[in-house]
Amino acid sequence: MAREDFACTHRLRVRWAEVDMQKIVFNGHYLTYIDTAVADYWRAIGLPYPEGYVERFGSDMFLRKATVEYLGSAHYDDALEVLCRTAKLGRTSMTFLFEIWRGGDLLIGAELVYVNADPRSRKAVPLPEELRRCVLGFEKVAPVQ
Repeated sequence: MAREDFACTHRLRVRWAEVDMQKIVFNGHYLTYIDTAVADYWRAIGLPYPEGYVERFGSDMFLRKATVEYLGSAHYDDALEVLCRTAKLGRTSMTFLFEIWRGGDLLIGAELVYVNADPRSRKAVPLPEELRRCVLGFEKVAPVQ
């Protein structure tokens, strides 16, 4: 996917504690980077988590699936860009795509699928229409619906 198709970018610098004995970022930290980008995304669409989502809609997003493709490795003190976009809006779920770049090098491609659910029963419920409007108004490339 073209970098310019991503509407949300989170920038960070790799910290010493994130590097393993191989002197590269430990694989699990990339999901933390992605999670931080998701928080930026919620703020950017005007629904900061949790008050803008959970408290507003009475439902919550639960991670259903995470797929990460490792194409390269980041090192201590590297400046990274985590790109984030919504690729699909289903009836009760949404799919995010991510890319993590170091300069011109694509290091990570990832997909996360979240399900909107009642926080007590944890049963899927439809995505709020206001969420759909916020996402569609923000994205550069319209998500599949």
